[in-house]
Amino acid sequence: MNLRQIEVFRAVMTTGSTTHAARLLHVSQPGVSRLIRHLEIQLGVPLFERRNGRLVATPEAHTLQAEVDKVYRGVVHVRNVATHLRFGDHGTLRVLSSANTALQLVPRATANLLRRFQHSKVFFEALPTREIVQALVAEEADVAVSSAPLDHPVLDVREIGRWTLLCAVPKGHELVGKKFDLRTALGQRLITYSPEAPQSPVIDRWLNELGIARQVAVEVRSGYAACAMAAAGAGLAFVDELSARAHRAEDLELLKIPNAPKFAIYSVTNVNRPLSQLGQTFLELVKRELQVLLERR
Repeated sequence: MNLRQIEVFRAVMTTGSTTHAARLLHVSQPGVSRLIRHLEIQLGVPLFERRNGRLVATPEAHTLQAEVDKVYRGVVHVRNVATHLRFGDHGTLRVLSSANTALQLVPRATANLLRRFQHSKVFFEALPTREIVQALVAEEADVAVSSAPLDHPVLDVREIGRWTLLCAVPKGHELVGKKFDLRTALGQRLITYSPEAPQSPVIDRWLNELGIARQVAVEVRSGYAACAMAAAGAGLAFVDELSARAHRAEDLELLKIPNAPKFAIYSVTNVNRPLSQLGQTFLELVKRELQVLLERR
């Protein structure tokens, strides 16, 4: 049986006549009758008895109907899924993120996405830059939001916004309430990062230009950890504003740096795996949430 035969047979079983089935399907009654006769010949069993101008389903027809209903429900489900593909509903999205964009930006965009597409599901993980590249290249993720540029021939990397560097110190620090002096700040014991962190080259350049010897108190892997260390009094940290504003510690002060450098935030996808409508909507929400977060400066 093909899908058209299934549709017509089910309509006849549901309505009890070829006339009503034809009206339901918006086709001619003779066409329905011919299809049913052809189906009976094809199956080799009568499906209906004609009694006084009425169709009475045979036991074989009722047996067939039970199976047809299962198939029909599957067809309806496929149609619904196909319809939802346009709008991103009932889909899944695999999202990766840098540590700082994982604190507020990606979660807020994800929450808005799921409010809009309540039957969708997001798989989310914050990973180091190297692992983000590996996962996207292997097509184990759909999209990443990164605060570091990712370099690989199959990756489509696009700037979606910028963050600024701030200085984080504990409450009551000598720099609080004064005009910010970079030389004084760099002369403190510092909370530093690994060389691949975007702020590391900036700090190195400042130290070299001012001829200041580096005093490392702690080395961390993320801006959030740097804020926690600074709040506890372990040292002074130059942190990205996304991490700083997510920390919200009562014992942390955030100082603006005159002419502070800005760093890009990127969306990253695999050029061989175009984003779904769900993924495209997610990136639109990321851009919107980034604008909202940065307006709080």
